Amino acid sequence: MKAFFLILNKEEYLEEILEVFLELNIPGATVIDSIGMGTILAKDIPIFAGFRHVFQGSRSGNKTIISIIPDELVEPTILAIEQVIGPLTSPGNGLAFTVAVQDLFGLREAL
Repeated sequence: MKAFFLILNKEEYLEEILEVFLELNIPGATVIDSIGMGTILAKDIPIFAGFRHVFQGSRSGNKTIISIIPDELVEPTILAIEQVIGPLTSPGNGLAFTVAVQDLFGLREAL
């Protein structure tokens, strides 16, 4: 099992990404409002204000999606996400990563 994280910079694709999860039989995910370090620095520290366009452009935040998925769904999930938002290697699309899950408590036995 993997903890799958997607930092989605293009919030307009959130519902479509969640639909992709359902199509892949990923029954649940947690969505968290998040904000990048550059945006915070540009707002709160005057010396960085001039660099705001470098850090985030006009984007004010993003969504972080977290889900526990079977190992064999990692690659299909990435491919499906990229069909929606474009390559994750393109600047501004987002970032995805996984973390191995050793123990899991409180999730139904579907996994």
